[in-house]
Amino acid sequence: MEHFGYLFATYSIIFVAMFLYVAFIWQRQSRLESEVRALEAKLKALTEPRSESGGAESGSKPSP
Repeated sequence: MEHFGYLFATYSIIFVAMFLYVAFIWQRQSRLESEVRALEAKLKALTEPRSESGGAESGSKPSP
């Protein structure tokens, strides 16, 4: 078989291309995960009940 060199080169190129693609996707996934964590932290900070100094608790009724 005289074309093993071409076959090897082709598979090598495909392997390198797949490796680069997976590395790119892995990096992008890491960035997205960190962005989601940051957004979750912002959302949690916005939805936490704020405690007023000296105020009534949020679930209690005001006195008449």
